[in-house]
Amino acid sequence: MVVGDFPIETDTLVIGAGPGGYVAAIRAAQTGQNVTIVEKGDLGGVCLNVGCIPSKALIEAGHKTQSAHGNEEMGITAENVSVDFTKVQEWKGKVVNKLTSGVESLLKGNKVDIVKGEVYFVDQNTVKVMDEKNSQTYTFNNCIIATGSTPIEIPNFKFSDRVLDSTGALNLEEIPEKMVVVGGGYIGIELGTAYANFGTEVTILEGTKEILGTFEKQMTQPVKKSLKQKNVKIVTEAIAKGVDESGDGVSVKYEVNGKEETIDADYVLVTVGRRPNTQEMGLEQVGIDVDDKGLIKIDKQCRTNKENIYAIGDIVEGPPLAHKASYEGKVAAEAISGEKSVIDYQAIPSVVFADPELASVGYSEQEAKDAGYDVKASKFPFAANGRALSLNNTDGFMKMITRKDDGLVIGAQVAGPNASDVIAELGLAIEAGMTAEDIALTIHAHPTLGEVTMEAADVALGTPIHTM
Repeated sequence: MVVGDFPIETDTLVIGAGPGGYVAAIRAAQTGQNVTIVEKGDLGGVCLNVGCIPSKALIEAGHKTQSAHGNEEMGITAENVSVDFTKVQEWKGKVVNKLTSGVESLLKGNKVDIVKGEVYFVDQNTVKVMDEKNSQTYTFNNCIIATGSTPIEIPNFKFSDRVLDSTGALNLEEIPEKMVVVGGGYIGIELGTAYANFGTEVTILEGTKEILGTFEKQMTQPVKKSLKQKNVKIVTEAIAKGVDESGDGVSVKYEVNGKEETIDADYVLVTVGRRPNTQEMGLEQVGIDVDDKGLIKIDKQCRTNKENIYAIGDIVEGPPLAHKASYEGKVAAEAISGEKSVIDYQAIPSVVFADPELASVGYSEQEAKDAGYDVKASKFPFAANGRALSLNNTDGFMKMITRKDDGLVIGAQVAGPNASDVIAELGLAIEAGMTAEDIALTIHAHPTLGEVTMEAADVALGTPIHTM
């Protein structure tokens, strides 16, 4: 007897339960929609399971290892510091499990129906959800696609036990003696720094003239200085040519200045970008517009060319940031409910958890000038901040970008301790239309790292207190 595939109806179908999808599902449910979310892997997606969260846990463990060796300048020395990497990985896993179980609770608490499986579009209102055993039809009024992205595999570097993507690098069972990182973007720098803090000899191969090329050169200088202190070798304008694997290591070939070089290591980590997961979903079956990079085209409400289908996160234009995906998820869910929400990326921050941390929001100085603004760039160094001095962590600065005619804050860049947290105030200032005077008149607690924001605002006003 064959059981019929009777369609299951839902108001809104969300495909993918990463930081874009699960947020979209919850927000849609809050607006009164009946919501079903489909995920083929683990709830939380790449970010919670094999990306943002576990990488930051590993980075923090690396910082703890580094600080455990003491600081002679502060009169602190230590001997026989050891790392049980198995326990480090167990702790990292507990952090991940706590968050992913929390996502499940939040979805269920908002009465979102959770379905496991892969989705294939049949038409503009119908999908097939398939797992290893079954196929179930779902019909929907609206759909939000949030399928994320996967690491790019480059020619002659096929992922394996020794040729790692970011997921593989996060799940190593031991601390490597030597590691080669192909790609000096934020993932390569973050993971390369983490392992360098554990004592790994790291070499970074970057194809362009600069690491972290999306940031201003003056921002990356403190990071380069720190990497040099950790004995990390940076080779720029290097072309990765191929890798030979053996049972216990790799031999990486690369070309620089027209000369071919070889370097041996335990592992090679390839971090040259990510590609959108828009293949094998049947998007062409529905006629959804996709560009030559595989990105889905959307309007200001995250709507595709099919009015009832939306797309968010790494599969649409813009940086592959978890908080961007979450933001877009809220906009799409609210648009479905009839609200006038639209996307505005001006106040979306970018952060690199390097040593020191880098963060930016809004316009850089050059971007503002290119956009036609007459701006003032006002810098304040962490070296003049009492809290940074007491932390013995003074490399870096805050730079605030304001319009000359009215002092409106339109951008900021931070290189220094806790930049990822410090940048939040500037994001709020841009979103709220605040001026440098508004920030300068805001009393900041002393001594805190956040005071650099107030001090930079004073510089913008021409009334600096703690710098000339």
